[in-house]
Amino acid sequence: MTVTEEPTPVSHFERIGGAGSVKAAVELFYDRVLADPELAGYFTAVDMAGQRRHMAQMLTVVLGGPNEYRGRDLATAHQPLQVPVAHYQQVGGHLTAVLTQLNVPGDVITDVQAVLAQVQDQVVAGGRQADA
Repeated sequence: MTVTEEPTPVSHFERIGGAGSVKAAVELFYDRVLADPELAGYFTAVDMAGQRRHMAQMLTVVLGGPNEYRGRDLATAHQPLQVPVAHYQQVGGHLTAVLTQLNVPGDVITDVQAVLAQVQDQVVAGGRQADA
C-alpha cells in the first residue's frame, strides 16, 4: 500500500504572487484612495510610506501570509477619524477594483470582501449601528 501525501494548501498570499504582488496592490490602492476627493482628507497628515507598509502587512495577513503587523489595532487607529459607513464602503470598493484590475482570482477577492465586512464595526464611527 502506498501512502499519498496531501498537498499543502496554498495560501491566497502565495496564489497571487506573494509580497511583491501585495505591495503592487497597495500602491495602486492608495493611488486611487488619495485621488478620491471624499477620502483624501483622511491622509493629509499621515506618513504615507508608513501607511502603505502597514496596509501591506495587514493585507498579507488577510491573504494568509506571514504576520509581521505590529501597528495599532483597527479600532484604535480608526475610531478618532469618525469614518462613516459610506466612506468605509468606498475604500472597500477601491480595494476590490484594484484586486480586480490585477486579475486576482474571484474567490480571493470574495474572501477579502468578507474580512472587510467582518471588521467594519471596528473602523466606522459608531460601529454597525450606522448600517441601519
